[in-house]
Amino acid sequence: MNSNTFQPKSLSASWWILIFLITGLLIGAAFISFHRSERRYSIKELPIGEVPDFSFTTQEGKTMTKADLHGKIWIADFIFTRCVGPCPMLTSRMMELSSKLAKNHEVKLISVSVDPAYDTPEVLADYARNIHANPQQWIFLTGPLPQITSFIQGGMKQPLAIESDGAPAHSLRLMVVDRNGMIRSYSDGNDPEVVQKILMKVGDLLREPSQK
Repeated sequence: MNSNTFQPKSLSASWWILIFLITGLLIGAAFISFHRSERRYSIKELPIGEVPDFSFTTQEGKTMTKADLHGKIWIADFIFTRCVGPCPMLTSRMMELSSKLAKNHEVKLISVSVDPAYDTPEVLADYARNIHANPQQWIFLTGPLPQITSFIQGGMKQPLAIESDGAPAHSLRLMVVDRNGMIRSYSDGNDPEVVQKILMKVGDLLREPSQK
């Protein structure tokens, strides 16, 4: 063999292991960075639509409008007090959210009645008291049926109909609305993990810079 010929030395097993470890760490770091960037921008891309203007009556007999919630993050659902179907389940989700968010004054819970002829402010007040809802945090709204229907179907893009027995058939979704009145997510109330998912969305919005 010619002694002047260069013969590359093979790397030892330990060097190959080190190279694989370094490569793995670099790929992992890139993945984490991408995931964080994706999560950061996903919130900005999330708005689904804008909540329409409304003027309804609370369980305390006060008028509430969209403007009254400006600057607050809020979670909304649709129920009625005579409901023997899914409403108790939705209310239990909201009760859990109320408990988890009790110390956060930047977040409100809004339950809109889809049976306003029966659900007067007095009826809603009794309902709220029975579930120990804090009226400063959890607000129940009622109003004329045409306005409620227009708000839910046209504004919030959710179904609302009257079944053959006269009972309202309504959406089972819980909605998260940001400080500027933009709908940021719909979540299925039947999902057993819905509370945790909503809390994560709310946490993202709390960290998002507010806009005047």
